[in-house]
Amino acid sequence: MGGDYPSKPMSSYATVWDASTWATGGGRHKVDYRFEPFTSEFQDLVLQGCPVDPTDAASTNCLDAIDELEASEFATITPRQRQAKKWFREKYMYYSYCYDRVRYPSPLPECLLISSEQELFKNNGRLKNPPRFHRYRHSRGGSQRQPNTTAAY
Repeated sequence: MGGDYPSKPMSSYATVWDASTWATGGGRHKVDYRFEPFTSEFQDLVLQGCPVDPTDAASTNCLDAIDELEASEFATITPRQRQAKKWFREKYMYYSYCYDRVRYPSPLPECLLISSEQELFKNNGRLKNPPRFHRYRHSRGGSQRQPNTTAAY
């Protein structure tokens, strides 16, 4: 984008939402707001884009930039990465907001519904038959307890 961007100091904005009523052991563990504000730090953030006139809704300035971004290595997933993602989701995912019809009667725009996966979830987005995870696992060579890792999407 050359020297035109950014023309003034900028910041990045991200949100953190409170999921303690459903994502933390079924709501057993609440967010402790005594530790707010919750902050995060981004390092080596690289933005790619193109200049656009915000008053021109039909602008085609970015068509070349979009093609370049979509051709980038990070914009695609290899068959091996796709298989690893599938394995991880099947093994560790216990909740998916994409299948949560109680909170979201219509699928959200970013959700890609997979019928074989959807069959595994209840109407509230939770697994019909969740795996039993041990609360703690022992590390090699020691007796320190470490929490097991699970994933929610």
